[in-house]
Amino acid sequence: LQYIGDRGVQTPDDARAYIRNGPMTSYAANGFGLWLVSQREDGAPVGMCGLLKRETLDDVDIGFAFRPAYWRKGYAVEAAAAVLALGQSHFGLTRIVAITQPDNLGSIRTLERLGLTFERMVPASGGGVELQLFGITFP
Repeated sequence: LQYIGDRGVQTPDDARAYIRNGPMTSYAANGFGLWLVSQREDGAPVGMCGLLKRETLDDVDIGFAFRPAYWRKGYAVEAAAAVLALGQSHFGLTRIVAITQPDNLGSIRTLERLGLTFERMVPASGGGVELQLFGITFP
C-alpha cells in the first residue's frame, strides 16, 4: 500500500466494487486495463499488471502490483514485458510511460530492466510527493 495507495479494499464486496469501477471501466473506455498475474503451476494469484490511461499523463502507462510473497521472483519483469509487447503489437502504442515514487527501488529496477528510462519528475495526482516518470518509445 505504501507505493500503490490504499484503495479501501477490505472485503470481497470492496474488491468487486474496485474491479467494477477501476479495471472494468478502463476496459470499456480504452480496451485495456489491469490483468491478473497468476502462477502457471496452480493458478494462484500473485498480483496484477496492465496498461492504464491516467488523466494526469499524456501517454498510456504501465502499472503493476504484486503480493509481497512474490516480490523479487521475476513476476513483475515477466508480466510487464508481456504487457509492453501487447501494448505495442495489439494496441499500436508507440510510447509507454510509468510512474513511481523515488524511493521505490524495486519498481525502478524493474522499469530499467524493461528498457524504460527516467525522464523527469511529475506531480502526483492529488498533491503529495513528486513521482519519477520513466518512458520507452518503440520504433
